[in-house]
Amino acid sequence: MSRSQINGAAVTLGLLRSLIIYYAIPWRRSRMRRFYSRFMGQGDLAFDIGSHVGNRIRPWLQLGARVVAVEPLPTCRPILECLYGRERRVSLVYEAVSDSGEDTVLFVPQRNPTLASVSRRWLAQAAETREFGAVRWDRQYTVPSTTLDGLIQRHGNPAFIKIDVEGHEDRVIASLSEPVQALSFELLPAAVKTAQRCIDSLENLASYRYNVSTAESMRFLFDHWITADELRDYLRRIPAAMRSGDIYAERQCNSG
Repeated sequence: MSRSQINGAAVTLGLLRSLIIYYAIPWRRSRMRRFYSRFMGQGDLAFDIGSHVGNRIRPWLQLGARVVAVEPLPTCRPILECLYGRERRVSLVYEAVSDSGEDTVLFVPQRNPTLASVSRRWLAQAAETREFGAVRWDRQYTVPSTTLDGLIQRHGNPAFIKIDVEGHEDRVIASLSEPVQALSFELLPAAVKTAQRCIDSLENLASYRYNVSTAESMRFLFDHWITADELRDYLRRIPAAMRSGDIYAERQCNSG
C-alpha cells in the first residue's frame, strides 16, 4: 500500500470515528435540541463555526432555524454535501474564520480530524500536554478564511454562534465588531488564556452573562448565569486535566 493510500485510509477512519461519535448515539440529537431551544427558534439564524461533520445542524433545523455551517477541512466537504447539501435552510461555507480574512494553513491530525486547527500557538501548547502530546498534526491544507463580520454581511445577524476551532476561538471572536445575542466557544483547559481573551473581547462589545458545559453533556455546570469576573475566577482555578467543554455567553438585556 502506498503512502498516499495509507494517509487516505487514516483520514477515512478518522472521519468515520467522528460520524460514529456524533451521529450513532440516538438520544444525543434530542438532548441537543432541548438544550439549544433556549438560544434559537423558528426563523432564527445560527452560525456553526467549525462544523466538522455537522452534528449540530440537524437539531438546529428541527428547532426551525436557518444554519450557516462553516468548515474548512476539505475531507469534511463530501460528508456535509451528502447530509445537508440539499437543505434549503443550510448554507455550507468551506472557509476558516479568523480576524484577518486571508488564506491560512489548516493543520490536521489524520487519525483525529476533529482536532484540526489554524492556530500554531495552540499546536505548540498542545504538544506540552498529556491529553494532546501524542497527537501528530501530520497534514496541512491552505484554506481561504473569512471573519464573523464577513459572514454576517453575507448571511445576516445570527441569534446564536457556536465556535469550535481548537484554540483559535479568541481570533474568531476578535473578528466581530458588533455584539450578538448569544454564542458559545470551546473551553480547552490547556488553553485557558484563549478563553480569557474571548471574554475580554466580548465584554468590550457589550455586557454578557456566562455558563459552562463540559464535554458534550448539553447541561450547564452552574445553576445560574454568572458574571464575566466570576467566570474569570473559575477559569483561574480549573485543573489542566479537566475535560474540555464550552463556555456559553448571553447578552445582558440591559446592555444598552
